[in-house]
Amino acid sequence: MKIVTPSSTLREWRMQDASSLVKHGNNVNVAATLRDAFPSPYTPEDARRFIAMATGPTPDLFLAIDIGGEAVGGVGIHVLNDVKHRTAEIGYWLAEPFWGRGIATDAVRALVPVEFGRYDINRLQAGIFSTNPASMRVLEKCGFSREAVHKDAIFKNGVFLDEVLYVRFR
Repeated sequence: MKIVTPSSTLREWRMQDASSLVKHGNNVNVAATLRDAFPSPYTPEDARRFIAMATGPTPDLFLAIDIGGEAVGGVGIHVLNDVKHRTAEIGYWLAEPFWGRGIATDAVRALVPVEFGRYDINRLQAGIFSTNPASMRVLEKCGFSREAVHKDAIFKNGVFLDEVLYVRFR
């Protein structure tokens, strides 16, 4: 899959992206906005493990955000299960030198219709750390609405944070 946006190309991950993934993912400011599944420090082994998972058999979708032939971030969807099987979660991250340029907004905006077309979902959601207002703006620009604030729902780097839940419906 390849999606061209105004600012980047969304494409499948490749094992050759491992060094770029380490270069851009090994950043405490990036990791501070993401779940602990995104390790910090980010090692070559972490990159290889992630790329193997992202390119292996999975119902989820993981795409690299490519600028100039280099993976500088990622965007993807995780389909929930059980009673939430008609809901999916969108997630994304971008290397710090590329923040503030509309790249994440372009990526999310381009991926939303693909997700609603590819998956039998009614609801697309994202849980954002309360310390990440830039990510909230990305979702708002892409038609997501702020649905709820889960107080002290996140424990990251020794601190409790609120999770701000955004949603967009089919």
